[in-house]
Amino acid sequence: VQLQASGGGLVQTGGSLRLSCKASGLNFGINTLGWYRQAPGKQRDLVATITSRGFTNYADSVKGRFAVSRDNAKRTVYLQMNSLGSEDAAVYYCSTEHRGFTFWGQGTQVTVSS
Repeated sequence: VQLQASGGGLVQTGGSLRLSCKASGLNFGINTLGWYRQAPGKQRDLVATITSRGFTNYADSVKGRFAVSRDNAKRTVYLQMNSLGSEDAAVYYCSTEHRGFTFWGQGTQVTVSS
């Protein structure tokens, strides 16, 4: 299983970014996928998840600003991030479980400047 995250970068406060995570090596259509983030010196926290049927769940801190979606044909999950603030700056990881194991992408850095 491989997860390739991309789309991070530098954005001004209030700006937007869209992260992508392309998966290979698993039956993408049946997997729940998640986005997590980790700021320096902090634990890795859940940001959002999306099930195979498209049901979504969000951390309270991002509700109304972030949106997770998936394109099964492209084997890709997305995270649209709007109204970004300094508290959103972190390395973002995509993740899924497959056959009892948890897999992580390599992470993509999101930096928010004031």
